[in-house]
Amino acid sequence: MKKLVITGAAGLVGQNVIARLSNRPDLKLLAIDKHPTNTALLRKLHPEIEVVEADLAEPGDWEVHFEGADSVLLNQAQIGGLDEQEFIDNNVVATENIVAAMRRHKVPYFVHISSSVVNSEADDFYTQTKTRQEQLIDQVKDIPHVVLRPTLMFGWFDRKHLGWLRRFMDRTAVFPIPRDGKFTRQPLYVGDFAAIIISSLDSQKTGTYDISGLEKIYYGDLIRLIHETVKPKARIVHIPYSLFWLLLFVYGKLNSNPPFTTSQLEALVLPETFPVIDWPQIFDVSATPLRDAIRETYLDSTYGKIVLDF
Repeated sequence: MKKLVITGAAGLVGQNVIARLSNRPDLKLLAIDKHPTNTALLRKLHPEIEVVEADLAEPGDWEVHFEGADSVLLNQAQIGGLDEQEFIDNNVVATENIVAAMRRHKVPYFVHISSSVVNSEADDFYTQTKTRQEQLIDQVKDIPHVVLRPTLMFGWFDRKHLGWLRRFMDRTAVFPIPRDGKFTRQPLYVGDFAAIIISSLDSQKTGTYDISGLEKIYYGDLIRLIHETVKPKARIVHIPYSLFWLLLFVYGKLNSNPPFTTSQLEALVLPETFPVIDWPQIFDVSATPLRDAIRETYLDSTYGKIVLDF
């Protein structure tokens, strides 16, 4: 069997890739993540794979698990939060350590999960550190690899972004949308992105690819599409941007790890779109229509109700 090491394995992308690879007889999966609750969930869902709980920003025994690896999915990331050092540790320091481990154990190929924010006008801890992370990867000339830059993702195991917003619809009588909600988004179904990752691993594709959702949609229309699908109790209302920002600011003071922050709101309203390439043709995968992807995400009997811990 070929050995695949997945970092950040218990998060959104890792869980989705593992859900689609766990039954492949030609693969041995080695999953690494530092989050105890989510690694416990991963072990429960997939007792057949080896799960290692470790902080990749710190030296440790986790490095030995790269021995004999045929490929690595370099996927760990700090996405939300208010502590800059957490972003530096998870997105920069951990990446330096992983690259060193891959070199030490002569890993022949890896897939790096970057982000569309490296092309964004946003300026926050996530954007800054993901940009630094990709710059580090660009310096790795001795190991063949592919860099994938996804836009905003949604799907099974989404604990932030659209996943949190969908669950918020069940906890409140009113769901706020800032201003008129006409902020263009290109949501990417993580099921399609997982298929792209698997295709890259199988073909050992190289290069850098911007992976955007093929369908552009206003944020407000996207929220209404989710609302129509799950039929929650919340009623959608539009509120001024300044009021929305203030509510998030106050919430951030009360919660050390808020799922939606003022920085993310500021990025949300930026009038920008991302490049669209023919990734179905390039990676030989089928794109799931947005409406079908929303339905699969929230109504799937196996994974639709699973929520990861923050």
